[in-house]
Amino acid sequence: MGPFGELIATNHLQTLEFFFVHLQDITGPDVDKPEVLYNASVLAHYAQISTHTGVSMPVLTNLSEVFDNFVADTSLLGDGSMMEVAGAQCLVLAGFFEDQMRRRHNIRWYAELGGSFFSRAALLEQSPHKARLLDTMARRFEPWRQRHARLSRELRDQPYLLPPSPKPERPM
Repeated sequence: MGPFGELIATNHLQTLEFFFVHLQDITGPDVDKPEVLYNASVLAHYAQISTHTGVSMPVLTNLSEVFDNFVADTSLLGDGSMMEVAGAQCLVLAGFFEDQMRRRHNIRWYAELGGSFFSRAALLEQSPHKARLLDTMARRFEPWRQRHARLSRELRDQPYLLPPSPKPERPM
């Protein structure tokens, strides 16, 4: 891979670290690290999944698709992993993409829906540790949604995410 490829290529760990550091800056030291890590992993995952992937559940392009896939179609209500996906999709779309979604969707309603998806996922989860984390996400969905929205705005306001390369010195 050439120097340009190395500049723009990232792996999952680098993407996770990027979101973890930025979320930690927003949340401060009072928020439990597992919550920050979970939210960073959601953002990292969806930053690297296409809306047209054939490998896993694609990123939905808007909240109408969340409604169509998880509310209108009730066949997935008993599937805990799909309820977690539904909650994460609500979190990303109503949170990180709030400014884009607000024009067409009731963000408050989708935030309540996202919390209920995480709550249902927690009830269906076999692992007690993960069930507690999902329950925490359900109860704290709105603060996390707001943090995702804030992070999105802060990242958009930064002129450069990559530091500019140093200019070569001119010979005298």
